[in-house]
Amino acid sequence: MSVKEAVRDQFGRAAPGYTTSAVHRGGPDLDAMVTASGLTTGVHPGRLLDVGTGAGHTAFAFAPRIRAVEALDLTQQMLDEVDRNAGERGHDNIHCRLGDAEALPYEDASFDFVTSRLCAHHFEDVPAFAREAARVLKPGGCFLLVDSLASEDASSDTFFNTFELLRDPSHVRNYSRSNWAQMLDAAGFRSETLGETFMLHQDFEAWVERIGTPPTAIAHLRFLFETAGESRQREFDIVLEAGKVVALSVPCGLIRAALR
Repeated sequence: MSVKEAVRDQFGRAAPGYTTSAVHRGGPDLDAMVTASGLTTGVHPGRLLDVGTGAGHTAFAFAPRIRAVEALDLTQQMLDEVDRNAGERGHDNIHCRLGDAEALPYEDASFDFVTSRLCAHHFEDVPAFAREAARVLKPGGCFLLVDSLASEDASSDTFFNTFELLRDPSHVRNYSRSNWAQMLDAAGFRSETLGETFMLHQDFEAWVERIGTPPTAIAHLRFLFETAGESRQREFDIVLEAGKVVALSVPCGLIRAALR
């Protein structure tokens, strides 16, 4: 199964859970993303593209602030959630489109903003995504990314990507801040890492249930977290009760970039 097939399979089955997921519905990272956009008063007359929109929570946060929002995802079931949720919220300026982040189905210089939140670690070719984001942005346009961020430390990086892949086989890679800076620079962006790292709290049972992690992989995850050293448990806010993992936190960060 290819990466894209794995993404469609995993997230097609999991789509309804992303509508109700507290981590995806809101939080300090989404608030920071909106603030960093500058879209805090009035309604911008332009267009925004949300790549890997999932159940649409980022699109919903921006819909009252800009004339038109394109919500793009690789998985039709996710777009079905966006359509339903947008209707319930009264957002009539969101248009859904099935498409690939690495080959965006839009003309050059089509958007004033491109956003992507909590999904780029599923992209097979992130440099291609960065180039595509640059291509579809208008001169002076703004790119805003929130995603899980790996440490610059190789051991921590390995631990993080290992448990992400055990939980979800469609996971490709969490990148570090320096990785992102290099990829965005190569795509023609001038990037800026904004704010602190956001530790997104995850209840362990809800975290594995949402994506449908199989029992064998859950057992491996429990072993990994429960036998991790104290420093690693502090790094990821791993909470044990009676020796069993009940919660953890995933580090994420915000990056804003403009075309050079």
